Amino acid sequence: MYVIAMISQKGGSGKTTLALHLAVAAQVGSLNTAIIDLDPQASAAGWGDRRTAGPVVISTHAKRLSPELRRVRDAGADLLVIDTAPHADASALEAARVADLVVVPCRPSILDVETAQTTLDLVATTGTPAIVVLNATPAWGGDAAQAEMALRGAGMEVMEVRMNHRLAFSRALLSGQTALETDPAGKAADETKGLARILLGRLHRLQEEKAT
Repeated sequence: MYVIAMISQKGGSGKTTLALHLAVAAQVGSLNTAIIDLDPQASAAGWGDRRTAGPVVISTHAKRLSPELRRVRDAGADLLVIDTAPHADASALEAARVADLVVVPCRPSILDVETAQTTLDLVATTGTPAIVVLNATPAWGGDAAQAEMALRGAGMEVMEVRMNHRLAFSRALLSGQTALETDPAGKAADETKGLARILLGRLHRLQEEKAT
């Protein structure tokens, strides 16, 4: 079972939205997928309550993460996506420790870029590989390019796919869905598929490296 942890020390990064869209993209791609919600606000769990189809969402806390992970693995999951709370070092550390890959969502602003570095420094103590994804990027202007330059200049690995600011992402969550389901031919769905394809490919390569 692959495990991805979505971690950001800054609130408003779009972490939960990305986690839910990634999980559904994997599920649509025939992977048995589960989500663990470690955020006390339980936004992912609330989305799951509005939903009739998978993936299953489990709301818990960091101290229960290991037994819940075993339960998900024993149930036959192929992928587990962990959504964490901002400003929660202990929770983030526990999620990073059990993950194969940490994804750090980052909006294209100086405050987000600085916080991304703080998050990566925290994750680095666990030895788990991490990658930054630029999220909610504007369609126009050079903010995203400048943010990417700053991130790469600081030595951070940045995904080549950006997730643009699109209402389709947030609107779909209101009904317990994702943009993949409400507008499968739309740009938000295409970006989500690209995100999932790259991350799952990265996980596969990491697994191959461990096996050699």
